[in-house]
Amino acid sequence: MVTTEATLINGTSESHVDEHVEIAPVVNHTVFPTFDIELPSSLKEKIASTTVSIEAPPKDTSVTTSLPAVSNDSPSTAPSIQPIPTLSIDSSTITPGTGPAPTISVDSPLTTSQKAPPTPTISIDSPTTTEHKTASFHSNSVADPLLFSTDLVSPVIAAQLPPTYTIRPLKKSDYAIGFLDCLRVLTVVGDVTETEFNERYEFLSGQGKGGYYLLVIEDGGRIVGTGALIVERKFIHHLGLVGHIEDIAVAKDQQGKKLGLKLIQALDFIAEKVGCYKTILDCSEANEGFYVKCGFKRAGLEMAHYYEKPKST
Repeated sequence: MVTTEATLINGTSESHVDEHVEIAPVVNHTVFPTFDIELPSSLKEKIASTTVSIEAPPKDTSVTTSLPAVSNDSPSTAPSIQPIPTLSIDSSTITPGTGPAPTISVDSPLTTSQKAPPTPTISIDSPTTTEHKTASFHSNSVADPLLFSTDLVSPVIAAQLPPTYTIRPLKKSDYAIGFLDCLRVLTVVGDVTETEFNERYEFLSGQGKGGYYLLVIEDGGRIVGTGALIVERKFIHHLGLVGHIEDIAVAKDQQGKKLGLKLIQALDFIAEKVGCYKTILDCSEANEGFYVKCGFKRAGLEMAHYYEKPKST
């Protein structure tokens, strides 16, 4: 039932009740938010005269902005509204009075049911650098084993060599990279075949294991220095061990770099490590001063008896 009021011609009004007029109840409609955009004054005239286009997200996008349904049964309950979308206007390239209309993009926030993908973690493995040279040795492979363990090579001596030089135990493949040529600087070597070289190497590493320690210095895939320590096993000094340094040789084009000194010091290091109570060597009087600098001293007179092989007929 609705009460209406009508105004008569003479200015008076009359109210009456119309029992036959029905008015549909007011339905709560979804209310969309309005936006206040602060723009530079120089652009207001341009914006007012242009058409604003709103770019909606693609149909297949996973980002949705929705408003809850409003029930007519509870008009007093205000509907909950999702967060207001963010508007951004790129007006950096707009000149008032010219150019196309600016584009307003709507950036809808994610709903609470959606989760943003995790940020990937990027790890950068940078190599560790050192400011000093460290000892490096060839790997002791099964196919080409070293004569003895690199644990007996002094890391201090190895670090004192020039950057591209390596000191290490002898191995079979050294036959092909100048080991015998280096020895020829010292004395006569002879025409030793690779088979003969390998047979001697097998003896040193097998039956003679623990008694022969041959070092080489390699540079650029070439043997440039070598020296040997032979360990003598005695009964005296309670089964003592005596080291004999032999065959110190350095290639002619490498002399003057103190490689011979480093070889002697490295062999002396091995002798002490394996338990020798002393190390001795033979030298000419001309080289005595050199070996004194290496820590040795005169300890008697060398005597030698050379045997001549019978001549073949």
